[in-house]
Amino acid sequence: MGQTATDSSSQITRNNTLSPVWMVEITPAAGCIDRLANEIAADAAELQLAEMLNIQTARGFLLQGDFVCEQVVAIAKKLFAEPVVESIRVYLVSDGADNTAGFMPSDEPATVHVFPKPGVTDSQAGTALRELRALGYAIEGLRTCRKYFIQGLADKALRQLATRLLSNDAIEQVVYGRLHIQTLQHQGTSQFQLVRIPLRSAENSELERISREGGLSLTLIEMQTIRDHFVELKRDPTDIELETVAQTWSEHCSHKTLAGRIAYRDEQGVRIFDNMLRETIFAATQTIRTELGDDDWCVSVFRDNAGIVDFDGDNCLTFKVETHNRPSAIEPYGGANTGIGGVIRDTLGTGLGARPICNTDVFCFAEPTSSMESLPPGVLHPRRIMKSVVAGVRDYGNRMGIPTVNGAVYFDSRYVGNPLVFCGSVGLLPRQYAFKQPQAGDYIVTIGGRTGRDGIHGATFSSAELTEHSEVTSGGAVQIGNAITEKMVLDVLLQARDRGLFTAVTDCGAGGFSSAVGEMGETIGAVVWLDRAPLKYDGLSYTEVWISEAQERMVFAVPHDKWDEFNALCESESVEATIIGQFEATGHLHLMFNDETVGTVAMSFLHDGRPKVVRNAVWNAGPLSTSKPDTTNVKKIDLNKSLQRILSSGNVASKHWIIRQYDHEVLAGSVIKPLVGVLNDGPSDAAVIRPVLTSNRGAAISCGMNPYFGDIDPWHMATSSIDEAVRNCVAVGANPSRIAILDNFCWGYTDRPETLGSLVRAALACQELAIQLKTPFISGKDSLNNEFSYTDDAGNRQTISIPSTLLISALGQVDDITKCVTMDLKSAGNSLFLVGLTHNELGGSHFHLVNSLAGGEVPKVDGPLASRTFYQMHRAINLRLVRACHDLSEGGLATAVAEMAFAGGFGAEIDLAKVVVVGQSNDRTPEQLRHIRLFSESNTRFICEVTPENRAAFVECLEGISIAEIGKVTNNEVFRCFDSSGDAIKATNAELKHAWQSPLDWT
Repeated sequence: MGQTATDSSSQITRNNTLSPVWMVEITPAAGCIDRLANEIAADAAELQLAEMLNIQTARGFLLQGDFVCEQVVAIAKKLFAEPVVESIRVYLVSDGADNTAGFMPSDEPATVHVFPKPGVTDSQAGTALRELRALGYAIEGLRTCRKYFIQGLADKALRQLATRLLSNDAIEQVVYGRLHIQTLQHQGTSQFQLVRIPLRSAENSELERISREGGLSLTLIEMQTIRDHFVELKRDPTDIELETVAQTWSEHCSHKTLAGRIAYRDEQGVRIFDNMLRETIFAATQTIRTELGDDDWCVSVFRDNAGIVDFDGDNCLTFKVETHNRPSAIEPYGGANTGIGGVIRDTLGTGLGARPICNTDVFCFAEPTSSMESLPPGVLHPRRIMKSVVAGVRDYGNRMGIPTVNGAVYFDSRYVGNPLVFCGSVGLLPRQYAFKQPQAGDYIVTIGGRTGRDGIHGATFSSAELTEHSEVTSGGAVQIGNAITEKMVLDVLLQARDRGLFTAVTDCGAGGFSSAVGEMGETIGAVVWLDRAPLKYDGLSYTEVWISEAQERMVFAVPHDKWDEFNALCESESVEATIIGQFEATGHLHLMFNDETVGTVAMSFLHDGRPKVVRNAVWNAGPLSTSKPDTTNVKKIDLNKSLQRILSSGNVASKHWIIRQYDHEVLAGSVIKPLVGVLNDGPSDAAVIRPVLTSNRGAAISCGMNPYFGDIDPWHMATSSIDEAVRNCVAVGANPSRIAILDNFCWGYTDRPETLGSLVRAALACQELAIQLKTPFISGKDSLNNEFSYTDDAGNRQTISIPSTLLISALGQVDDITKCVTMDLKSAGNSLFLVGLTHNELGGSHFHLVNSLAGGEVPKVDGPLASRTFYQMHRAINLRLVRACHDLSEGGLATAVAEMAFAGGFGAEIDLAKVVVVGQSNDRTPEQLRHIRLFSESNTRFICEVTPENRAAFVECLEGISIAEIGKVTNNEVFRCFDSSGDAIKATNAELKHAWQSPLDWT
């Protein structure tokens, strides 16, 4: 299809005050595949929206300016299209002449346009607008859209397709048919008017209404505390003062539940916490640091945007993992996109600025095979959420040039209304830049993205339960990211840091300027001139400027005598920098707009005034913790099929479809990749990177999580998660004496005592095991109230709570990366050793899951034994006695060895009689013992491949630890497990790999 235009410039008739609006359509050229159309057609069939969809797609660019057609075509060739594989079509839409004929083979198709809603960041349009103006074009406005030309669908089916698959009502608007657009200019205006909230006279019901209708997510006692404070001040608060307190006191920003007072009751009695996190998670780290004394390698923990640990004396490593759940539930691409962007800014805002060196991600979804009919109202399909979340993380990380090296995906139907999105970032920070402190008199400077309405109430929205209406009513809480802008900010920040141009920096994330400036000036005070903040468009009120969570913004404390140089540096890199205030030693936050005070809040009230509410927490052991497994039909279980079902289960199956979309090689520091083996398609236990390319010292990144265990006992879920994260690091060669961990608690509605009680129990478990393993917690994040409520067809109110979910992320250190090992088998004739104890622990196991069995004992952790095992395993790897090592986790022994075999291209034989079950008794049948030996998910276990010449040294190195030589590596690419009764499992590598790869082998 060539360039065409429906009108020439000589035919234009328009209002003299408006320039024409042109549409540029970019479509695949003749003979080229419309890949997006094929993907949409496949998704439509998968979601049962249309069995055979006849669709074509186009990228659209709307330009406003005094252009003739030839100029617009030239612009399109220069910036928008690749003429070799794409066609360009140009026409006017300001005269209503959108002619869509010619795209489909017969009758005129239905046309669907999808635009970002007004006020939603259009990153591509913003970049194109800047480039065109830099090239000298007098362009007045630019917007992007997606266009779909669809043949043969009835109107109802077309609209269902558009709303369920082609667009997202949270951030996008759909226009059907021809366009007639007179202007692209944002028409929003705002006339300054100071607003006061009549709080002093408000009764309780009125206080609750103000909080609810204002999206503040403040409780009644918090609203009462704010009212009483302003009664003492003898005035009502302004709207911006109330919003400031709400942002600062939000669960997202202050962790008011877990850092608050809790009365916890379990079988041992009642314990009162003044600050539960400080007395469990933080206390574990303090205990470890005290024991380490002069050998303490923690630098800064729980005080900055990320935890900081020493790496090599000259450099530190930073680590932070964030949650971005609710935005990802209503707009998964934007939510995940800004989740990874936000945690990268956490890295940039740590100390005086760390350089991001790798990313991680962990996702929790409902099953992507769910039928549309099974979904509650108001939720997106899990398949769509999953694909969009992956795309969001992929696009941001890849565009910034930061490798994504580690992650995991978990599936459970209870995540249907609340998918979980964890995004992590590791940074490298020179030791001399580990601390910051703004000074009175420093300018408050913002750089990077401009401020818009996107993300308003994001922090308070993250504290609220989702409902079937959240997608529509909470769209403003979704931020839209622009990775290119953030990459420019990164480059400027690191140069400014090395030139000593600022005294402090933080990211502008949840709560926007409100949280960033409020936190930086907590011990000093600040005055902020809100009318000076650079805006994306006119019409924002002073409050919107203050609490907007627009992305890619950082806030700096810049001394007066450094401003000119700082600003010149920003200008040289095309990064906008603006002074919006100054730190002052007043102890107050003073907000101004147009030279008028709009808010004054004491820092002491803002950060220490939140009421100390005592929350009740109760733990009662449930019946599952002691129940026996249902073994009625155990003899009928086909173990070959069980193994293949486990390999095919969502939590175990290959995530190569996701991994291969990420660039994990960029920056050239990747040592052990997410996929390893002879064909680079086996599951790595942990990633290893080389932060300093001139050194062989490495960093290992891993994670541990198993929500199924939490259904039985959150204590053992927590300890199992820590054990898994640590043993993953140890399995690749990390030194267990230098492993730091992070906690991310995602729970349901914690105002229920039993729900909060399960969380406290998990935190207590974390404290105990962290001390025993000497693995300090250095940072963390919680996300509470992850529940989804809706009204079913019968008119009954239903609530779905996520399973109690704890993610443990680990950052280990490798003394010498040349000694690292991977999990794939290396050579026939080598011995296979099982390290660690096998217990009758099938509770919550994947063997039970795929065979619909219940009950059983949940895996437990023996802390002192685990510590000894990790240290001796590390010694064996460090002495190069291990050729391959794989941890035993989901699916147990059978799954681990099968993965090692097909990853390495070798076979394996396992003699099950040599796998000793702790407490083995005569009351277990041979079949039950087979199940335990093959599929128990007991913790602190490894499979090691050892050469004949290293066998004796390996055994000696593991003295005092339970080890057993259970098999050997073979050349026949067959995985075989046997005992005296014959073969329990016998399958080819090809069969097992197909089972493992096929479930998520998406294109």
